[in-house]
Amino acid sequence: MKKRLICTAVLSVATIAALTFSTTTQSDAKAATSLNNGKAKNVILFVGDGMGTDHRDAIRLATVGTNGKLAMDDMPVEGRVHTSSGSSFVTDSAAAATAIASGVKSYNGAVGVNMKGKPVQTVLEKAKLSGKATGLVTTSQVTDATPAAFGAHVSNRSAQSDIAKQYLENSKVDVILGGGEDYWYPAGSSGSYPDAPPEDKEEGSKGTKGNLVNKAQKLGYTYVDNANELKYAKGQKVLGLFANEEMFQQAPEGEGDVYNPTVSLRDMTKKAIDTLSQNKKGFFLVVEEEGIDEMAHNNNASLTIKAGQQLDDTVKMAKKYAKTHPDTLVLVTADHSTGGLSLETTDKNDESGDGVSKEDGPFNIANSKEQFMVDWTTEGHTASDVPLNAMGAKSELFNGVYENTYIHDALVEAMKLK
Repeated sequence: MKKRLICTAVLSVATIAALTFSTTTQSDAKAATSLNNGKAKNVILFVGDGMGTDHRDAIRLATVGTNGKLAMDDMPVEGRVHTSSGSSFVTDSAAAATAIASGVKSYNGAVGVNMKGKPVQTVLEKAKLSGKATGLVTTSQVTDATPAAFGAHVSNRSAQSDIAKQYLENSKVDVILGGGEDYWYPAGSSGSYPDAPPEDKEEGSKGTKGNLVNKAQKLGYTYVDNANELKYAKGQKVLGLFANEEMFQQAPEGEGDVYNPTVSLRDMTKKAIDTLSQNKKGFFLVVEEEGIDEMAHNNNASLTIKAGQQLDDTVKMAKKYAKTHPDTLVLVTADHSTGGLSLETTDKNDESGDGVSKEDGPFNIANSKEQFMVDWTTEGHTASDVPLNAMGAKSELFNGVYENTYIHDALVEAMKLK
């Protein structure tokens, strides 16, 4: 009898606890839904340019080891994204970013236009029309293909001065931070970064739309060109240009390859979040790490990993923001995969041969005595799917396997944009 009474009591306590937990969970879910009004107020979209699954694995092994998790992997929602463009099963960054930004497949080289070259509205522009603040952050030129596809419409990605002008006059992006000063100043009129620098004599001002930095300042942008100025920049509109071209030097290993941005991706992103969050209606921010792609094009594994580690450190910071702002959605994905990267053991065989595509390594696996090699199959892009991870408000929309165009559709749904 005593055993039966004790068992009944235990079951009763367990039942009450389960019901209480269930009620609390449902209550928390309702509270979160009420807080978010069933939508994402803020969105931070990270694009690791060229970062396929094996790139992430190389970054993970070198950073946290076989049993650790990168910040970008440690999210509750996982997706897998098909990357083909409208003109080829192997996309370029312009067409891929256009698909993500506008929800349409277009030809390689297209920025914010469809297969017929007609402009298609982007999710950034829709967010702006809804009253949100908007931002673009990159270690590439701010007018390069990936950021451009969110804030401009040109038939050829090379028209970077046109893209800069459209940022100011048409899409009116609030925060623009990265490299590419050369496209904001006319030829012969160098800005803060001198023409023909020792690290790359071909860099220099080449703008075709006049002095766009002056134009930005007249339109109310605070202009900065170094880390200290960025730190103390005030206002709700900030333009920061921190290099002639990309914020690193891509070259074959040992031949001038450098990844050491004058302003870190983390610092640029933090400033963008701090600035954009002044808007009570929320914000939409795109953050691109270009170094992963450029270094992979040169089959440079050590700097591909280094760029990826900088991206992950930035994601970690953004996740902390999202945890204290539960109406924020954070996503990490890629436009495509670059280099045909694969991970191998440290044996003496090198199937890829000599030259730029020879094996890189060995690299130490963190928290272990093991090492790994990185092998390459191409200096170009591949047709591989890319991973997507998400957390925060409406992140459940990104679970599954889908085309890159779906990312646009889900972002519009998450923010309840028209």
